[in-house]
Amino acid sequence: MTRAIVRRAMAACVVAIALAGPAPAGAQAGQARDSAARAQLERQFGERVARAVRQRLQLTEDQMARLQRTNRAFESRRREVVRQERDVRLALRGQLAPGATPDQQRVSQLIEQAIRLQRQRLDLVESEQRELAQFLTPVQRARYLDLQERLRHRVEEVRRGHGGRGGGAPPRRLRGRS
Repeated sequence: MTRAIVRRAMAACVVAIALAGPAPAGAQAGQARDSAARAQLERQFGERVARAVRQRLQLTEDQMARLQRTNRAFESRRREVVRQERDVRLALRGQLAPGATPDQQRVSQLIEQAIRLQRQRLDLVESEQRELAQFLTPVQRARYLDLQERLRHRVEEVRRGHGGRGGGAPPRRLRGRS
């Protein structure tokens, strides 16, 4: 059950980023031109996700606005937890790398930190769900969780390069290479 909640929390991150809207202008200052193209794609993706969420959940304008505010409110904490989790995973990987001599005490600390971060993530999901319950019906929240899960799976497929092929054949550029 905990694993499912963590997966939902990860999916919530993806949807929240999409629903949070464009990044503040100051956050993009000094970025390269290709980041402007990426920002445009992210904005378009966010708009498509927002439309799908509004349609699937049958949200009113007020509910949609509140959902976007809620996602923005939780986004910075969510990103910080994700960043910390990544740092812990990398540190653990480094400790356990082939040829490395793991520091037992450091590995123990990293495991404890990973567990604390999982608790933080669950607490964050729980807090977010309490807030969502103030303006979404239980059915809308359930549909939202389902949508988050589906979106998370889709993003994973794209990251793996399967782009909607259902995990079947590898991307064309990799076919025939082994």
